[in-house]
Amino acid sequence: MNEPQVRLSLEGDRAAFCPGEVLRGTWSIERLAPTELKAIELSVLWHTEGKGDEDLAVHFFERVTAEDSLALATSQPRVFSVPLPSSPMSYDGLVVKIRWCVRVRVFLHRGRELLVDVPFRLGEVPSPRASLPRLDQTAVEAVNGDGEQ
Repeated sequence: MNEPQVRLSLEGDRAAFCPGEVLRGTWSIERLAPTELKAIELSVLWHTEGKGDEDLAVHFFERVTAEDSLALATSQPRVFSVPLPSSPMSYDGLVVKIRWCVRVRVFLHRGRELLVDVPFRLGEVPSPRASLPRLDQTAVEAVNGDGEQ
């Protein structure tokens, strides 16, 4: 039997959302017998990347277990709908970055797991790189001593 595959998509293949907007999408699992399954988790979360300790917070979480047999009809796409918070917004800083994603985690018997993340942006925070002053070549040469006086 082929390896199981998790499919996760956001409605309209969108990659950016506004705070307070509703995030919608679907997930399904292909090529997996229900007897192999222990649980499935769907979460919407953010995490940091960069210097220092990495933070992670879960905004939405749903767990379906093997006891919930009707919910584990995994080959049929399941729809989710989650209102997004006002913060923290996605951020691409020089020192730290804030990333949002939707995650489906599948727990199989014998300790195996499947994990799929679909990243998205929440809000529009300008990059700090865009606000840095741009030096023209003459100023750089003057500072380096390469320019003619």
